[in-house]
Amino acid sequence: MIPVVPPEEMAALDRSAPEPAEVLIGRAGAAVAARAVELMGGAFRRRVVVVAGRGNNGADGRVAAELLAARGADVVVRAAGELGAGEELGAADLVVDAAYGTGLRRAYLPPSVSCRTLAVDIPSGLDGLTGEVPPDGGALSAVATVTFAALKPGLLLGRGPELAGEVTLAGIGLDGLASRAATCWALEDADVARLLPGRPREAHKWQSAVQVVAGSPGMTGAPWLVSRAAMRSGAGYVRLSMPGVLPGALPPGELVHLPVPASGWHAPVLAGLGRFRALVVGPGLGALAGGERAGGEQAGGEQAGGEVARLLLGAGVPAVVDADGLNAFGSLDNLASVVARRSAPTVVTPHLGELSRLLGRTPGPDRLGEARRAAARSGAVVLFKGSTTVVAAPDGRALIATTGGPRLATAGTGDVLAGMIGAFMARGAPAFEAAGLAAHVHGRAAAGGFAEGLVAGDLPDLVARWLSGVPR
Repeated sequence: MIPVVPPEEMAALDRSAPEPAEVLIGRAGAAVAARAVELMGGAFRRRVVVVAGRGNNGADGRVAAELLAARGADVVVRAAGELGAGEELGAADLVVDAAYGTGLRRAYLPPSVSCRTLAVDIPSGLDGLTGEVPPDGGALSAVATVTFAALKPGLLLGRGPELAGEVTLAGIGLDGLASRAATCWALEDADVARLLPGRPREAHKWQSAVQVVAGSPGMTGAPWLVSRAAMRSGAGYVRLSMPGVLPGALPPGELVHLPVPASGWHAPVLAGLGRFRALVVGPGLGALAGGERAGGEQAGGEQAGGEVARLLLGAGVPAVVDADGLNAFGSLDNLASVVARRSAPTVVTPHLGELSRLLGRTPGPDRLGEARRAAARSGAVVLFKGSTTVVAAPDGRALIATTGGPRLATAGTGDVLAGMIGAFMARGAPAFEAAGLAAHVHGRAAAGGFAEGLVAGDLPDLVARWLSGVPR
């Protein structure tokens, strides 16, 4: 896992460094110069324009300028404060953006650049915490960024991936401090092999069994996707209950069906839950989830959360609550009242609309902060879906999965993710890690599918294929 440290915390680490600032700046400048040489295929007779501000970011750029000049490059250093908005920088092989970094507290109106740009720490104008660009400002778009000691959230969130290009993390002597201070990490492929339990030699199906409660009359696609995803993610046994739907609604296969009525369905599910290791509830339940409905009215006077709440309160296994399961609660406080009485972890998986309903407002641009606050308030692990997915634990730890993208912007992919989390928990991964790993693998699997026309039904097999390539 790669440490991710917000700008203010990174500034504090800079101040606490055991080595002088000049030493750190020298190392940073050397890393920038080395990356510039890679991008240009050499330095001799290349023309480089360095846009340098007055702070440490600008100092990094000036050191890089000196090193490139020493290797034969034609280098021009332009003071960031003296450049007008949209001012042409002229022809060059590369522009080094060392204008303002993460310390900028105002909108930036960048000059006009007609060649490739290498950003120092973060593209100037990009918010280092949220990855947003102020509506009255702009940012230089880079083909590559060299950042130092730890990733900044703004490189991973919002417009960060679009504007930062390929990010290189350079060690400058603060790596140990950053690793110890970090409470947020970006996931890597190697983390799947390290954190996802394998299947023991003498494994049997019940050691990783998952109960799925999903679907309703006319909504049988979601439970099929959840269940297939759980099976393809390593669940040894999946039992599906679809309130009010007969098992014949789905094709015959490996699934075990437990028929349950449209009302009071939580009771028969609980009666047979003892041998299961994880529970997934919510997708496709619609009004049969009970609890609060659209407009906030209570369904038949039932407690907040309705049937979903009753199931969770009786279930002593880790649970994933998704889609209609979340909508049943109506608010984050209602959810928290149930989670607090559970003996096992709860993972909730809202997208923007679902989190907005739970909060009673639209989340702000700080996705990392919003997920952390929602987790602390609810007591659940919160997986906040997006092209970059944030997973937050109630204790403030967070994971960022950067593998998502537009291929997953299609109906049903969230159902697949819920099944994957359930399977990973059933395999023995703690809830926080299971949610993060599932989000990472979800994106990796999608990248192995169709570039155009990928559908959620493709994903379970792609997940199994990707996991099969993980070294054990």
